[in-house]
Amino acid sequence: MYFEGIIIGLSTFLAIGLFHPIVIKTEYYTGTHYWWIFLFAGIACAVGALFISNVIISSIVGIIGFSSLWSIKELFEQAERVRKGWFPKNPKRTDYK
Repeated sequence: MYFEGIIIGLSTFLAIGLFHPIVIKTEYYTGTHYWWIFLFAGIACAVGALFISNVIISSIVGIIGFSSLWSIKELFEQAERVRKGWFPKNPKRTDYK
């Protein structure tokens, strides 16, 4: 049997599940100010995946990279959800519009 597909699929599921609360917490504590960290991490992982010869590890690093890049969009959408009142505002932050 070949488990590569299952491992890659599970890794994708876990990465999405991990990045969801990271985006929510990032927006809650810092707003959208640090979107560039997701950009650099995403680019670094995507480029790094090109140089990893192991298919599973390369796939996981690529998945993390593109999940990080997708998180930029989600971070700004999370800020909009907070503005609409769908998620709580951080009372210690004053940069809300």
